Amino acid sequence: MRRLGSVQRKMPCVFVTEVKEEPSTKREHQPFKVLATETVSHKALDADIYNAIPTEKVDGTCCYVTNYKGQPYLWARLDRKPNKLAEKRFKNFLHSKQNSKEFFWNVEEDFKPVPECWIPAKEIEQLNGNPMPDENGHIPGWVPVEKSNKQYCWHSSVVNYEFEIALVLRHHPDDPGLLEISAVPLADLLEQTLELIGTNINGNPYGLGSKKHPLHLLIPHGAFQIRNLPTLKHSDLLSWFNGCREGKIEGIVWHCNDGCLIKVHRHHLGLCWPIPDTYMNSKPVLINMNLNKYEYAFDAKCLFNHFSKIDNQKFGRLKDIILNV
Repeated sequence: MRRLGSVQRKMPCVFVTEVKEEPSTKREHQPFKVLATETVSHKALDADIYNAIPTEKVDGTCCYVTNYKGQPYLWARLDRKPNKLAEKRFKNFLHSKQNSKEFFWNVEEDFKPVPECWIPAKEIEQLNGNPMPDENGHIPGWVPVEKSNKQYCWHSSVVNYEFEIALVLRHHPDDPGLLEISAVPLADLLEQTLELIGTNINGNPYGLGSKKHPLHLLIPHGAFQIRNLPTLKHSDLLSWFNGCREGKIEGIVWHCNDGCLIKVHRHHLGLCWPIPDTYMNSKPVLINMNLNKYEYAFDAKCLFNHFSKIDNQKFGRLKDIILNV
């Protein structure tokens, strides 16, 4: 199977979208909705969407694995955003009906500072060697996850840099109906993007862990392929999301042959998210955490240590896993 694409920038919707002037169900205080029409977008058609691989869109926060300090590191998403003056100028432009003209950014002066270790995301446009903002006025990028940075403590909980491993959730290699949590070498994840999910991420839509015993995991993008997706029609997808167990997901991401990623979110179809019983929580999960080969006493409070205590145990669903961390 070919390696699927990585998420380095905002993904366009598979359908042409329109703005409806009513309160958003996705973002609080947003006075409008962005809804899909029945027309497949030109971007999707140009990317050969009909021959793309559909996968589950997982609700978490985006991460990236690449080298730092001479070894594989987990990186957290950090978009470089405009300062107050530039943001005001950009918003005035968006509302001025002058969209036929191009907005001019001064990258050196218009944006807030970022840490020295920040790197821009791949595939974003560059001008004179400078990364340029996207249509939202942000420059997507990454910062390395350091154990000393409490801002990224939940990211840190899923990696061990001494042994260069990460806690990963994916399908069991021999049984697609079974999920598996295992320690994966970071080297095997190099140049991939992943989704961090768990107790303290995005409202925890999958019900993992608890406030007292938080639980977080990494899922490689494209890990959960969709096998029986209906035809690419608005009404058929709406029925699929509404009417079958496999449709109880946040959305779909199509991985196209040219590396392009195209999405549709439940909200694009006027559907709610999060929902009570997700498809991810309908599958049993096996713990595969044999850490004996490392000959190392892991920190008693770390997730790796606690998973090693329940190695080879099977649970009915993800939300049934309770770790006494």
